Amino acid sequence: MATKTSTRSSSRAGKAPGYRCAECGWTTAKWVGRCGECQAWGTVEEVGAVVARTTPATTVLEPARPIAEIDATDAAFLPTGVVELDRVLGGGLVPGAVILLAGEPGVGKSTLLLDVAAKVGAGLDGVSPRDVLYVTGEESAAQVKLRAERIAAVAPRLFLAAETDLSQALGHVEKLSPQLLIVDSVQTLSSPEVDGSAGGVSQVREVAASIIAAAKRRNMTTLLVGHVTKDGSIAGPRLLEHLVDVVCQFEGERHSRLRLLRAVKNRYGPTDEVGCFDLTETGILSVTDPSGLFVSRTKDPVSGTCITVTLEGRRPLLAEVQSLLAETAAAQPRRATSGLDSSRVAMLLAVLQQRAGCLLHKDDTYVATVGGVKLSEPATDLAVALAVASAKTRTALPQRLIAFGEVGLAGEVRPVPGINRRIQEAHRLGFTHAVVPASPTGPGEVPEGFKVREVSHVAEALELLIPGTA
Repeated sequence: MATKTSTRSSSRAGKAPGYRCAECGWTTAKWVGRCGECQAWGTVEEVGAVVARTTPATTVLEPARPIAEIDATDAAFLPTGVVELDRVLGGGLVPGAVILLAGEPGVGKSTLLLDVAAKVGAGLDGVSPRDVLYVTGEESAAQVKLRAERIAAVAPRLFLAAETDLSQALGHVEKLSPQLLIVDSVQTLSSPEVDGSAGGVSQVREVAASIIAAAKRRNMTTLLVGHVTKDGSIAGPRLLEHLVDVVCQFEGERHSRLRLLRAVKNRYGPTDEVGCFDLTETGILSVTDPSGLFVSRTKDPVSGTCITVTLEGRRPLLAEVQSLLAETAAAQPRRATSGLDSSRVAMLLAVLQQRAGCLLHKDDTYVATVGGVKLSEPATDLAVALAVASAKTRTALPQRLIAFGEVGLAGEVRPVPGINRRIQEAHRLGFTHAVVPASPTGPGEVPEGFKVREVSHVAEALELLIPGTA
């Protein structure tokens, strides 16, 4: 009898449940609402202590083949008709690929994917139309149809299904066998076989795994819409980003029409490309040359402005930095920024005062970008410094001038990547002069009629453009 009791106790102890974080794998003996390792909420789930071991199969369905004998044309890019999306993806959609598109509410994710669905369903030059299934869990089919008519995204081979049940959505896939599947969104679908509400960690994991398995089995390209949390990260388990082939972030200010698409992860192409879109009332349009959107149109030169060239991925982009200084009697002057990192601007103001003799301690300083663009690249430092110095002295810089370069705490101007590429873009748009950081290799081949001046210190740049400042 004692032997049976001991055996039963040891069996029960071997199967005692534990709790594990779905994000980082942290384990604990009892349930908690917040992970003690990664501090994520609602990710701790119960798991059994006994783990089954999968035995090897005696026969395989498809034997391994030499890599030289595999036909790569089955994974060739198929263009979508949306130029900027194809640029970010590396050429188009790959059959069997699963793409996750994340972004804040109202940024235009559904509008972009509906436009893609219509273009693929209607066919392109040299590409036959393909069946597209658009599964929406946030709107009814009638609501999607109204938006499709507004943006002219109606195609004969575009099919709509309003479903929140995963099994029903997979049933539509089995019945229609589309070449392109769009799910809007992965957080709205749920499986009745898994506990938890839609959008929970368990449900998102099951929905993503089931859809990805169907996409790989059918060689069906799949686009998933993902929600983001308050801090901008993709909602759901981190496993979701690992399972998919491509992760794209759709960004944009609510009060601006410009939208930027970035590839955070891409198994089939580069991750340093950026797509630009113009979100209008009649749809979303690709912007192949967005530089003019971030430069003001003024006939006469104005003090406190400077044009710079930033690299968004591999694309050079012209942007204008504006500065305004107002004398104040307050003991602590105000520092306000828009479109720029406030900490970096504060550092540049300190460098100007200590290394270049530009006294700013009695002025409220306002620094902003034009058009709502966000500039985070250190190469914009020199343009910010010149704009502030121009506003301080009320001296306008030449209109056909660009400036870029990273400024260090010692006041030195450091080289930045793509100097020649930035110069070529500025010349293409009609600029004639550039102030760039001194580089051992030089600025490269300079276009005819374009003058480049290399500087190694911010005081040297100020003395060149605004004599008497430094």
